[in-house]
Amino acid sequence: MDLYKREEYYKIVGLCMEVHNVLGGGLSEIIYKDALEIEFKNNNIPYEREKPYSISYKGHNIAHKYFANFVIYDEIIFEVKAIKEIISDNVTQTLNYMKLADSQVGIIANFNIKTLQHKRIVL
Repeated sequence: MDLYKREEYYKIVGLCMEVHNVLGGGLSEIIYKDALEIEFKNNNIPYEREKPYSISYKGHNIAHKYFANFVIYDEIIFEVKAIKEIISDNVTQTLNYMKLADSQVGIIANFNIKTLQHKRIVL
């Protein structure tokens, strides 16, 4: 079985590993996001940071929006975490972003622990 967006997934995880190798675990999310943004730029990977998504309710846009950490290659929802471990709430959050973005694939990367933790989500 071939993985959907396999090459892109491996590139993203590889860059996450590079950031984790250089910075280690235990820093705040924003530091990892900033470092990843540098890696995306240096590797010519198209991305959008903190992309807003509106939510509609009965024909009205709700005032508050969801903000995905990154949208990579115009399709992959990428969430950066610095937490004890990836839990079901993180998966639910990423799934919500994926639905709003009409995306088929998402990635969660957790930098807080000794070894980078990542999870791939496919609809």
